[in-house]
Amino acid sequence: MLGLWALPQGSGHRLLELSLLGFCLILLGDAKRPPKTPPCPPSCSCTRDTAFCVDSKAVPKNLPTEVISLLLNSNKFTLIGDNAFMGLSHLQYLFIENNDIWALSRFTFRGLKSLTHLSLANNNLQTLPRDVFQPLDILSDLDLRGNSLICDCKVKWLVEWLANTNTTVAPIYCASPPRFQEHKVQDLPLREFDCITTDFVLYQTLPFPAVSAEPFLYASDLYLALAQPSASACTILKWDYVERQLRDFDRIPAPSAVHCKPLVVDGQLYMVAAQLFGGSYIYHWDPNTTRFNKLQDIDPERVRKPNDLEAFRIEGDWFFAIADSSKAGATSLYRWHQNGFYSHQALHAWHRDTDLEFVDGEGKPRLIVSSSSQAPVIYQWSRAQKQFVAQGEVSQVPDAQAVKHFRAGRDSYLCLSRYIGDSKILRWEGTRFSEVQALPSRGSLALQPFLVGERRYLALGSDFSFTQIYQWDEGRQKFVRFQELAVQAPRAFCYMPAGDAQLLLAPSFKGQTLVYRHVVVDLSA
Repeated sequence: MLGLWALPQGSGHRLLELSLLGFCLILLGDAKRPPKTPPCPPSCSCTRDTAFCVDSKAVPKNLPTEVISLLLNSNKFTLIGDNAFMGLSHLQYLFIENNDIWALSRFTFRGLKSLTHLSLANNNLQTLPRDVFQPLDILSDLDLRGNSLICDCKVKWLVEWLANTNTTVAPIYCASPPRFQEHKVQDLPLREFDCITTDFVLYQTLPFPAVSAEPFLYASDLYLALAQPSASACTILKWDYVERQLRDFDRIPAPSAVHCKPLVVDGQLYMVAAQLFGGSYIYHWDPNTTRFNKLQDIDPERVRKPNDLEAFRIEGDWFFAIADSSKAGATSLYRWHQNGFYSHQALHAWHRDTDLEFVDGEGKPRLIVSSSSQAPVIYQWSRAQKQFVAQGEVSQVPDAQAVKHFRAGRDSYLCLSRYIGDSKILRWEGTRFSEVQALPSRGSLALQPFLVGERRYLALGSDFSFTQIYQWDEGRQKFVRFQELAVQAPRAFCYMPAGDAQLLLAPSFKGQTLVYRHVVVDLSA
């Protein structure tokens, strides 16, 4: 092998000279060749630093990576997706003009760190994704003319961006809605954009029917008491702040429960279990044995067919009232005294009472009793007699299944649901109620006004159609239809704040008990 490489003396220098001469000839040959043409998509014409593309079906791929200027004109694509120009880090001028583009993605321009001039003129853009220009750190000129921008909440971010950017932007105009048509986008006042709305979304499904729901706080924990006649129980659930769900806690036997009412008196927890049959009872929670023990019976001769239960305090004393829906019983008032609740007053005998609402306004406690056989009756507390005294009737409504109240500003309102006929919204005028609104509600047994933050709602159920959620319009002083919820035969509605979750519970007589969460939605996002 060594013999093969053995050369005569002086031959090595000659061979080196020949090799160097050959290498120089190769270099001279390469220098005479024209520059290599960069790769270029079929629909484009390219030089080393420019590309011009026409009639493309999509944003061309494999463009020269050193390209500085790119023109996309009269192409066939209508959408430009994320990362469409990735890899073109040297691109300074991008003109996407005279196409039929109607949508960009939020990250369409990601990776264009050198882009200074961008034109999207004469396309069909109606909106732009929020922060679509954010990756363009040194953008100096932008042209959006010749598009059909809809100036709604989706363009609010653009108005804000235009007010704060250093980029020079040619004047652009709104195509719609009519009130903004031909208005310059740069001049739109931000106060004109009402972009915050709300929604009730299904949050948790409790796999059982129920006819009442009562949230309560005890020993710093949040609970929910549900009347379940089909399960012969008052079911108590506990809110799990970690899992953010309602969990099983305890059950009280109640074969025909229609209402399970919790009361916390002097730090002690009591549960009134009102039943259609077999009598009604009061239970006491024993924290030592961690169980509910029966404390006392409720007179079955007085309360024969309970339908609703309301608890309240007057002058420091605890009371609860039971609405009796039988012909032979009486709606009755019970008062706490030392170690139990005792009969205090028979309020309304021989009527089919359906619901109770306690109103403590203007320092005058009142109890309103609704009935399926007559107009609702208003009772006012007499401090002298220590009893409720009949004050009058709500004559505008001949019968009502449920009665609730709310205050809006300085005015007091009543909401009354009817099974046959429209439900009514009435306003107190100082000496009488006047009707301000009628709501279609055939088959309604339950309604509930409630306040979430500064927004007021009304849930109105029906046995024959979807539950309607209304929102209070402060300007019109009326409820306007807001949302439908698919709840079967609701028997109550209950608003329950749980930490940062605002919940609406809808116990159903025929189906599952549904828990909805109130969420705030920013339409400009």
